[in-house]
Amino acid sequence: MPLGGLQHFTIEPQDLERSKDFYVDVLGLEIGDRPPLDFPGYWLYSDGTPTVHLVGTRKPREGIVVRGTEKKYEDTGRLDHIAFAATDVEAVRNRLNGRSVTFREQIVPRTGDTQIFLYDPDGVGVELNFPKA
Repeated sequence: MPLGGLQHFTIEPQDLERSKDFYVDVLGLEIGDRPPLDFPGYWLYSDGTPTVHLVGTRKPREGIVVRGTEKKYEDTGRLDHIAFAATDVEAVRNRLNGRSVTFREQIVPRTGDTQIFLYDPDGVGVELNFPKA
């Protein structure tokens, strides 16, 4: 059973609108088409692909555990970070600094690629990877 490419990440944030603003205003993802689901949320697109799904409060049902019901939110597992390919490291630095977003930067040994690490409003790590110029 070979797997295909990763399709998306789903995040259940504490504050749906604050997280949407972060992923759109800070990282530059775009709000895109989303099916008429019975709970609030956003599908955020990167280069035309729905990459990050943000979900609001859902009703518990088979296969859906809602935060604060059967399991604690912290019991769902630990997602360390989401990584994106990125371009124009200087523009991204300026964008993050202009929005007072704290980030850490490093150069990957051997490849010389630049990486920027930051956190979304719920503490999910975000890694941005820029190929060596």
